[in-house]
Amino acid sequence: MNENSLVRRKGSGLWKGNKKLLGCPEKEASRNEDMLGLCVLSIALVQKNNYMNRRVIEMKAVQEKDAYKKHDHDEHDHSNEHEHDHSHEPGHNHEHEHGKAPIIFYFIGLALFLIATFLGNENEVLINILFSLASITAGYYVVVLEGIGETIENTKIQKRFTPNSHVLMGLATLGASFLGNFGEGALLILIFSGAHFLEEYAEGRSRREITKLLEMTPTTARRIMPDGNTEIVAVSILKVGDRLQVLNGDQVPTDGMILSGMTAIDESSINGESIPKEKSKGDEVFGSTINGTGTFTMQVTKENKDTVFSKILQLVSQNQSNQTRAASIIQRLEPRYVNFVLMVIPLVMLLAPFLFGWTWSQSIYRGLVLLVAASPCALAAATVSVTLSATSNLAKRGVLSKGSSYLSQLANIDAIAFDKTGTLTRGKPEVTNYYFSDSVNEEEILDVIVALEKESNHPLASAILEKFEAKNTIAIEVTNQLGKGLTGDYQGKSYRIGKPTSFSGVEDIYEQRNVAWASNGQTVVYVAENEKVIGLIALMDVPSEHARTTIDYFRKLGIHTTLITGDSEMTGKAVGEQLGVDEVIANVMPEDKSRIIDEQKAKHGVVAMVGDGVNDAPALVNADIGIAMGEGTDVAIDVSDLVLMQNNLDRLVQSHRVSKKMNKVIWQNIYFSMAVVILLVTVSLLGLTDIAISVIVHEGSTIVVILNGLRLLRSL
Repeated sequence: MNENSLVRRKGSGLWKGNKKLLGCPEKEASRNEDMLGLCVLSIALVQKNNYMNRRVIEMKAVQEKDAYKKHDHDEHDHSNEHEHDHSHEPGHNHEHEHGKAPIIFYFIGLALFLIATFLGNENEVLINILFSLASITAGYYVVVLEGIGETIENTKIQKRFTPNSHVLMGLATLGASFLGNFGEGALLILIFSGAHFLEEYAEGRSRREITKLLEMTPTTARRIMPDGNTEIVAVSILKVGDRLQVLNGDQVPTDGMILSGMTAIDESSINGESIPKEKSKGDEVFGSTINGTGTFTMQVTKENKDTVFSKILQLVSQNQSNQTRAASIIQRLEPRYVNFVLMVIPLVMLLAPFLFGWTWSQSIYRGLVLLVAASPCALAAATVSVTLSATSNLAKRGVLSKGSSYLSQLANIDAIAFDKTGTLTRGKPEVTNYYFSDSVNEEEILDVIVALEKESNHPLASAILEKFEAKNTIAIEVTNQLGKGLTGDYQGKSYRIGKPTSFSGVEDIYEQRNVAWASNGQTVVYVAENEKVIGLIALMDVPSEHARTTIDYFRKLGIHTTLITGDSEMTGKAVGEQLGVDEVIANVMPEDKSRIIDEQKAKHGVVAMVGDGVNDAPALVNADIGIAMGEGTDVAIDVSDLVLMQNNLDRLVQSHRVSKKMNKVIWQNIYFSMAVVILLVTVSLLGLTDIAISVIVHEGSTIVVILNGLRLLRSL
């Protein structure tokens, strides 16, 4: 990524909510009921232990490849113009690396709780000590490290008291123990911590989809030495120009070009395409992709930090530090809400005996139940699994977003503008029509055409050579004359291929076909024998495979579609009519594209721009959502918000569907979380719950919202 990369913070939606805190009466839970709930939780945690072991392994892999994971913020200009913010907001940040210790201590606490539960009532002092130790050991990670630790850290950063919601559970446990309910306090911590680990497991499912990228990074390469022998070297020391040998089944170490050999390469890690691509001399290969059955030699063309896969890792890292609007609002509100709870609950405890006639013991206990009921953990988790699942889903399909806020904004677009060449079209001309006079030998004239075009490096020449194949190889001395085209003599005759305006006295049959084809956006060249036109060839940069269906998809949703091109109005309108685009703006200079985006925003609202070239960069930056084609220029990719690693517009349609689904699920989770808090507070006031039941429902709701978010891991 270059230093002038421009990224933007975009987002939409406004979250508003009011929460009322109420008091609740006391309800004791029996020890047998507590044991039943705890046994169910224990079974789940046995499974969680296996996850923790795997997570340790993953963390080691991440540490070994830390150079790839760390995103260098110095490489990006986070322009104030676009209000892009990667700062850490206070709230839930569960990416702590404490190895196996948390789960070990948790099971120690669980064991102590079980021992205390089965002891006789005559050992009350020992039972209370065991319950207290169970609370400490089971809760040290979630309550002490995450709750108190993050509270202290965030308070220092914000320079004001910024509590973590886990503190509420710690206070509830202390309060229960103070009232002599040591077992209930221990049970609260065990359920809360256990549910927390299960939440991390659920979130980890989507995170691991991204973590796998790190494990795919090649570390060694077979470098060919000057004497022809090979040596195993670290990928990090490779230089541009080094020659490498890649054996069958090996990872391609870095980006480069094949010098010799043929193979088929699995490029799914780059573009999401499952079908291997056949490669031969002169073809480009990408690091981290998997070589098939062939062996080839290659030349390194990019430094390791500039490879396609390295840029994917940079985008992934950048994505994880960016949030949806709803997520950022929730994170900012959480510490304020916790402060509110911490102020209101003591008031409830102090005033309830006078207002409701509760005993002081009842007042304190019911206040503690309210403390649990009002905890916003489910709300804090409402967006995490959703955004991670959505971005993971798309990453597997070759779509990378630089932040979930951009993906969220994609669902809200009112208009979308497309560049033509390389975006809606394939990016290179193809022969679409041709005609030769009946008086000429077509086979012979094709031999001459191929012989002439072989001496040219013009894109039209390449397209003609791909279309036609010579039956007989002939040698012609070719002259490339500016304004006239290619000229050569064969068997006493002079042949010329050039643009129509360079010929005169052309028969009507050729002129008519030229006009008809040109009006459809095709480029026409004439073929002449002794300056008499005997045929013509039409070429065109044809629409890409999914261009039409993509345009139809957005139009059916009422989203305005625009084609912006620097080509002539005739060519632009011809392509636009083929695809069904709402509006075509042609003859556009690069500097005008940004102005057109401004006009589109003023006219329609939220605008997305899809492009692939340097000339598209200003428009990609100015659009609310900039979308780059992965085979486009580095500049276009750098300044865009979403990248389609494979030049497949169907991936754009999938991204829009995932974006809409993501926003829908986020708000489902928010409404559900708020409803659970209101319900728990209400039933607590009515005396229909206790600490144990409240924490089970509370943490169950958190798991529900996370599992709801994991639905986005599935294909849409």
